[in-house]
Amino acid sequence: RHHNGGFNGREPGARRAPGFKRLELNGLSRHIRNIELEAWGASGAGLTPVEATIMVAIPELDGAAAPTVYGGRSAGAGEACCGCDKACVFPTSADAPAMRVCEERAEAIAARVARRVALKRTPRGQRTIGIVLFDFPPNAGAVGSAAYLSVFASLHNVLRMLKAAGYNIDAPADVDGLRDAILTGNAAQFGTDGNVHAFIPADDHVRREPHLAEIESQWGAAPGRQLADGRNIFIQGAEFGDVFVGLQPGFGYEGDPMRLLFERGFSATHAFSAFYRYLREDFGAHAVLHFGTHGALEFLPGKQVGLSAACWPERLIGETPNFYLYAANNPSEGAVAKRRSHATLISYLTPPVSQAGLYRGLLDMKDSLDHWRTLPPGDAARRAPLIEAIREQAAALELRAVGAETQEDFDIDPDAAVLALSNALRELEQTLIPEGLHVIGEAPNREERIGYLSAIAEARLEAPAEPAWIEAIVGGATAEHAASLREAAISPEIVSLTEELIRANTRLGEDGELQGVLDALDGGYIRPAPGGDLIRNPEILPTGRNLHGFDPFRLPSAFAVKDGAAQAARLLDRHLADEGALPETIAMVLWGTDNLKAGGGPIAQALSLMGARPRFDGYGRLCGAELTPLEELGRPRIDVVMTLSGIFRDLLPLQVKMLAEAALLAAQADEPDHLNFIAKHARAQAETLGCDLETAALRVFSNADGAYGANVNQMIDDGRWSDGDELADVFESRKCFAYGTSGKPMRQPEVFTEALKTVETTYQNLDSLELGVTTLDQYVDMLGGVSRAARRARGGDVSVYIGDQTQGDGKVRSLAEQVRLETFTRTLNPRWYEGLLRHGYEGVRNIENQVTATMGWSATTGAVEPWVYQKISETFVLDDAMRKRLAELNPKASVRLADRLMEAHERDYWRPDEATLEALRRAGDELEDQLEGVGQAAGSAAAQPVAAE
Repeated sequence: RHHNGGFNGREPGARRAPGFKRLELNGLSRHIRNIELEAWGASGAGLTPVEATIMVAIPELDGAAAPTVYGGRSAGAGEACCGCDKACVFPTSADAPAMRVCEERAEAIAARVARRVALKRTPRGQRTIGIVLFDFPPNAGAVGSAAYLSVFASLHNVLRMLKAAGYNIDAPADVDGLRDAILTGNAAQFGTDGNVHAFIPADDHVRREPHLAEIESQWGAAPGRQLADGRNIFIQGAEFGDVFVGLQPGFGYEGDPMRLLFERGFSATHAFSAFYRYLREDFGAHAVLHFGTHGALEFLPGKQVGLSAACWPERLIGETPNFYLYAANNPSEGAVAKRRSHATLISYLTPPVSQAGLYRGLLDMKDSLDHWRTLPPGDAARRAPLIEAIREQAAALELRAVGAETQEDFDIDPDAAVLALSNALRELEQTLIPEGLHVIGEAPNREERIGYLSAIAEARLEAPAEPAWIEAIVGGATAEHAASLREAAISPEIVSLTEELIRANTRLGEDGELQGVLDALDGGYIRPAPGGDLIRNPEILPTGRNLHGFDPFRLPSAFAVKDGAAQAARLLDRHLADEGALPETIAMVLWGTDNLKAGGGPIAQALSLMGARPRFDGYGRLCGAELTPLEELGRPRIDVVMTLSGIFRDLLPLQVKMLAEAALLAAQADEPDHLNFIAKHARAQAETLGCDLETAALRVFSNADGAYGANVNQMIDDGRWSDGDELADVFESRKCFAYGTSGKPMRQPEVFTEALKTVETTYQNLDSLELGVTTLDQYVDMLGGVSRAARRARGGDVSVYIGDQTQGDGKVRSLAEQVRLETFTRTLNPRWYEGLLRHGYEGVRNIENQVTATMGWSATTGAVEPWVYQKISETFVLDDAMRKRLAELNPKASVRLADRLMEAHERDYWRPDEATLEALRRAGDELEDQLEGVGQAAGSAAAQPVAAE
């Protein structure tokens, strides 16, 4: 391993990146760890859990980058260990006879270090930089997609900064010009999402592509069908002096839903491989900057950590220095980018948060409720018409959907009905939501800093923050003076919190992000920083640093174990209240991101449900699981079927084994069925399947090694599915790999299906203020996917719950309640959508994503009530001014939004009246016409692409 910096010294650079001689690596054998080379080479995972923890995760805390296996213990002599065409060699040291070097990997390290040296020595005015924007899904108005980031405004700031620092850059004067140069150009002429900058002739691709046979076996003969015209492969993007901004091609399976059923990943497409070869060889980039969270490179097939030359991310990025602007709140996916694409991360801030507030009819409702409380109980003459008006307002707003179900009892107990409505309004008003998108190079303004600091303070105090206190901090007051505005008798705790808020305010005002990009491209050392939620952990500030995650040996933390038990109790209490009994089986989704932010809280929750806890050794290191005695537990052990994200599997292998051990211990326990549902079901399933108890007790499921996602969200986005069972099929085929106490995946579709047959409840935690279940379609992919699969396996409905732990102690809501809440506080809320529309093109894309994710819940769970689609239609499509505004900002995304609403009608998720349906059809036709008109206008000014060298 090596750190992310370069070396001192100067070396003249060239327009194209120079070649590098092989560096002799003398004396490295004494540093080689005890990796079994042949086992590593043959493994789909790469390093073992302990190896990955010690040699990769812990060094990342110091800023280590590009982890590479280059040798280890071996029983062989001179054979290739990883499938490359080189024979491994013995080191010269006589004190380690069992150690040898993987020559190919050693050369890869040498080349990578040499490129870092060259980057540092090349003067800025002679460096060539490749910047990669993401475009997924293609042809959807999604160019420049990145979580929480206003990409084109940020890119413009980065280019201006680089030019001022001495780079040879000729960029448009404003953001609109930059966006048009990349997106418009000759795009209409070639039917692409962006300007076609270069052609790669098919013959040239065939001659130069070293992995052609592998690609053609998956995607057909060159040049393929993606970004090609039968003769050439298109490279999308635009060149601005010595910076090329390119659009990363899609995965390749878009529009082909049958490919989504495959259990494992595919090779890169012709277009994908050609794109990165263009960056490396034709453009000759000294460094590549991936722009925002996140793209596809790091999720291509290959080992999970400790890549070999056979892994696609390694093949594509090669030895080129890779830097990656990444959202500060996402260290888990960031770790995948670090380990699978050798990226040094540069963190960026997430958007400011604020209370959702009330708007339009909700404000009128609040006025009516306030008026009610002023009337004396005996004033029947005024109370009767007012309560009738309140009832009508609640019905028109669908407000009963967020907790005011007592409205039908207005006549029996109007005061109770008003109280229920008041509580519902208060929850809507005080829910925290993100506002807009972050722009790199723009520090939060005063109001935004007040919002950040108020949220941090309220999270610590679990009480409202005094406005005068926060405003004084932002205004530069001393800790003592500001604290005195919070409480008269100042406590040490408030002084300490005030000092923390002052530090956060100062760091929020620093521009570390642009400086981080500049330092990275200079080959400098990017300081490490923890990743996570700013509200929970202000130590992520200042941004612009290299994210790291955690010490895997300490997860779950002591606090997480305690809090996980409390969250488990809340879930069981909610199910008991709704169903009148405890659930025997819960299907629980576990993500890496949530666990890193919460110190392993969801892991601890799963353990607690099973009646287990983590086991630590005498040094405080995680070493397994143990059962909690039934008399201490005080309830039955709940059967928990855990579906893990591929990222959880990669980052938390020790915890995967611990969860599997907990399930096995419970299955083997000699306890009665009514107190141990895991044992009850495992014994029955062993008999049904004719397998041993250890196999029947498998409860931890994920993807095959090197594969990610269930692809349910991609099926929904594509729209080419006809039956909900198709969604269950793709989920089960992708997620049927069981992980037992060995930590190795075993394809066990029958065991997975049998386990799902007893599921009564599905559940996932929501840990990020920035996210919602209607914001990110990965929630639909995982929780929606397992809910649909469990419903089919069970032959009946399952309840779906969300553990919202973004504020206070947390709250368990049904999925329907969570969708309703987010519809009011985000989708229909002008504060939310106007904050996005300030960013133009990208704002429309985010709104369309919200609508698509909402429809995904209808597809997988049926938890979206029809009025949601009606209100969305009225807000974004049937309103003439809004529809025209969306179409002007992002024609493709606006058409997709209208199409989603029609699709929801066609799939019978809502039944609008004929007038609404006809208006929706007309609006959709109008948007289609505008899209075609925009395309014709763009084509008239088409520029010609340049040929690849």
